[in-house]
Amino acid sequence: MNFELKEMKKNIFKSVLRYVLPLCLFTLLPLTASAQKFALIDMEYILKNVPAYERANEQLNQVSKKWQAEVEALNTEASTMYKNYQNEVVFLSQDQKKKRQEAIMAKEKQASDLKRKYFGPEGELFKKRTSLITPIQDEIYNAVKDISDQRGYSLVIDRSSNAAGIIYGSPKVDISNEVLQKLGYSYQ
Repeated sequence: MNFELKEMKKNIFKSVLRYVLPLCLFTLLPLTASAQKFALIDMEYILKNVPAYERANEQLNQVSKKWQAEVEALNTEASTMYKNYQNEVVFLSQDQKKKRQEAIMAKEKQASDLKRKYFGPEGELFKKRTSLITPIQDEIYNAVKDISDQRGYSLVIDRSSNAAGIIYGSPKVDISNEVLQKLGYSYQ
């Protein structure tokens, strides 16, 4: 008898889980879904329409080319030293060979160090990019935040980012032009 009572309670519990709980969840779902508003932005489009960003990129390209030329000049110098060494190696004493090899290795190290200084993870290019681009990103972020606060958006997604995985976004929820307008820029 006790076993039958337990079995009956178990069946009732399963029925509740199977029918009543999903019904409750489906009735509450519209309340939570309608409470959250979201919008899309296209960061690539916004940045393309911000002249300061284009100028910053041009500056970065120019300084990058200049620094790359410096590194390549040192590499060329090391390469020339090595070719000269190979041509003259038969005429050099052991001491002279060692000094030339050390000079070549020092020049290669100098080129490598310069490359790391300019282009490394914490290098000059990274610092320059940060100093030029961060203020623009902050300005865009503040404009997006202002618009989101005014309109009650709880989430703004960048549609140009591959990480977001947005397959379709209605143009009605795209606030990119409003962001540009808030920043004081015209848009295409």
